[in-house]
Parts: sequence; structure tokens; C-alpha cells
Amino acid sequence: MTAPSTSAESTFSYKGIFLFCTAIFFFAVMDTTVKYANETYPPAQVVWARYFFHSVLMAAILLPKHGVQLIKTNRLKMQLVRSIFLLLATVCFFTAVKYVPLADAAALGATSPLFVILFSVILLKEKVNARRWAAVAIGFGGAMIVLRPGMLEVHPALFLVIGTSIFYALYQIATRFLSGIDSPATTITYSALIGTIGMSFVVPFFWVTPDLMGWLMLGVIGFIGGFSHFIIIKAFDYTEASTVAPFQYTQLIWLAIFGYLVFGNFPDNFTILGAAIIVASGLYILYRERQIKGE
Repeated sequence: MTAPSTSAESTFSYKGIFLFCTAIFFFAVMDTTVKYANETYPPAQVVWARYFFHSVLMAAILLPKHGVQLIKTNRLKMQLVRSIFLLLATVCFFTAVKYVPLADAAALGATSPLFVILFSVILLKEKVNARRWAAVAIGFGGAMIVLRPGMLEVHPALFLVIGTSIFYALYQIATRFLSGIDSPATTITYSALIGTIGMSFVVPFFWVTPDLMGWLMLGVIGFIGGFSHFIIIKAFDYTEASTVAPFQYTQLIWLAIFGYLVFGNFPDNFTILGAAIIVASGLYILYRERQIKGE
């Protein structure tokens, strides 16, 4: 009698995984478009477009259903802090991909779960066992393989990718504080609004007036970003975040493919090795977290 229930749960899980992987694919498309847009427009303007058109899309999708409830929050300060961390991560990454190959940026960006562990100990006072610390150390070793300090001249923009990982990890920690307090719709709205407002003060100093194709390209970046976040919210209706988390690493594959097809950049053997080590460490950390939660 339990088979139908198990089958239904499995179907729901597969739906969530499919939606999540679809969102990750679109994020890779967005990052590729960002790198292409950076050839014409300053990164600050591209970041502004990312959030502005994201806000427009979220307003069109969420306002009719939620109205002013979208901006009602029980933790305004934490929403602001979380949104600022996400904005800083975006600024770092969008600026970095102007100068470095997508695959290299993606490989170093995958260190974010390692920083989550580090900040969980510092900020949340979580206890981490020796095996998870070993995974973190090995993961950072993988990052050093990608950077290869001393073996070649390291482009400074690669350190912006490390900044992306740090700010994104802090964003994830802040998200934990908001879990169960505000609705996902409210949280995603604040992310879009704070990014739009913040960059609107900055972008006039860098503004390059786009032509029609430029506006279309900048709009696509924002709409893809907003739509992908919306897909992820829907994915979590069908499955847990811990179930789909490992599939986030598929973004490395897509960015390597797009980087080669669009820009002719293919990751070298050191980048591939370093990325594999970082991903393996991240997957092990996810595995241990699921084991601990199951105990």
C-alpha cells in the first residue's frame, strides 16, 4: 500500500530536480550573456540591468497575487543585510567575468560552500568535525590549483571571484536566519529591490546609452535572472533544498561549454583538476550534512 505514495514522492522529487537544473542552466546562459555585455557596457551598468529588469519581472509575477504583502517583513534589517551581500557577490562576479574565462570564474565560485562551513563556525557557532574540516581544506587546495600562485601571473579579477564566494556564503548564512520567518516571495522581492536601488545610485557614473539591441541584451540578463530565481522557488515546492543542492555544480559544465562556444575559452588541465577537487569537497560536505540531519 506504500508503493503509490513512494512513487508520488519520487515524482515530486524529480520535478523539483528538473526545475532546479533548468534554473541552473539559465543562470549559465545569463552569466554568458553578462560576459558578452561587458564587452560593450561597464559591469556596473550590467549589474544594474540585472536587478532592474529582475524587479520588473517579479512585480509582474508576484504583485497581482501578493500586493503590498510582498514588502512586509518581520526582519527588515536581516532582509537588507542579506540583499546587500547578494548585491556585492553579483558586483564581484560580473566584474570578474569581464576579464577572466567563465570556466575559471565558475571553478573558483564553487568554493562558496566551503566558506559557508567556515562562517557557520564563526557566526552560528556550529560544531564541525574533523572530516568536514578536511573537506574544506582539500577544497581550498583545489582553489589554489586553479589560481596556481607562483606558476603564472594571477589576474587580479580572480580574487574578485573569491570575493563572490565569500559574499555569497554570507548571503546563504543570512538566508538561514530568515528561513520560516518571511515568505520566499518577500525575500526574493527584497533581493531585487535592494539591488536595483543600490545600483541606481552608482550606474549614472558609468552609464553608456544602449541601442535597441543593447537594451534587449540587458533586459534578457535581468529577466533570465528573475525567472531563474522564480523557477528555484517552484522547485522547492516539490523537493528539499538539500536534495537539489549537488546539481548546482552542473553550472560549471554549462559555463565551460558556453565559454568555449561563445568566446573560444576552454579550461586547461589545472582548472579542470582544481574544479573537480572543489566539487568533490563540496559534495562530500553536502553528504555529511545530510547524514548529520538524518541522525
